[in-house]
Amino acid sequence: MLGALDDKIELNRRMSETLDETARALFRSWFVDFDPVRAKAEGRPSGLPPDLDALFPDAFEPSELGSIPAGWQIDSLSGIAKFTNGLALKRFPPAEDSWLPVIKIAEMRRGFTGRSFKASADIGEDFIVEDGDVVFSWFGSLDTVLWGHGRGALNQHLFKVTSSRVPRWFYWNWIREHLPEFRAIASDKATTMGHIQRHHLDEAMVIVPPAKLLESPDLLFSSLIERQVGSATVSRTLAALRDTLLPKLLSGELRVPTAGVA
Repeated sequence: MLGALDDKIELNRRMSETLDETARALFRSWFVDFDPVRAKAEGRPSGLPPDLDALFPDAFEPSELGSIPAGWQIDSLSGIAKFTNGLALKRFPPAEDSWLPVIKIAEMRRGFTGRSFKASADIGEDFIVEDGDVVFSWFGSLDTVLWGHGRGALNQHLFKVTSSRVPRWFYWNWIREHLPEFRAIASDKATTMGHIQRHHLDEAMVIVPPAKLLESPDLLFSSLIERQVGSATVSRTLAALRDTLLPKLLSGELRVPTAGVA
């Protein structure tokens, strides 16, 4: 019984990885390497459906970053998204009947555990993270995740990233494109814990296509993200069920019928 739950959790993990790899490869092809634009500029078919193909230009133009697709704009990470820094949650102790588990760097990958801290739930929506939110650690172990471990309170050294300008999949993938650069900056800080500063977000350039092109593939990319979040939510439920059943099975409080052997 427990093995079946573990197998399902592992299957969900592998499926999420596959979905993420697919979405990221497609993002890089379209918005970083500009493969459809290159194909059209060289007179080759882009391989895209006609309605989507028509949204990509067939020429490049010079820019401060080199050649970019004609009609596209250069901006920064801080220009396309809002990076909300977490709180020093030790200053917001939990109430007996109103609290949230705290999201620190350790929780970004493993989720909440029995050792996760608690904080007041009255900290404002800007500092509360829900499933599907993008979380980015700018201090220590720099990383970014699509959160899927349940509602929590955002601790300091982490950003909750949102945007009213571009879709979530767009700014999340651009953060990941800049992660190697950010990690290199952090590793150079020999006398302090590695981190980046706000101005590094201002200096991290992104290339933004027209709104119509962002809107057209939004359903595809958003669907891939929602499937990842859904998979994480199911796995969280299954893990909770497994952890509830295990001590009951070991103690004999709960018994599993076994099939007779012929």
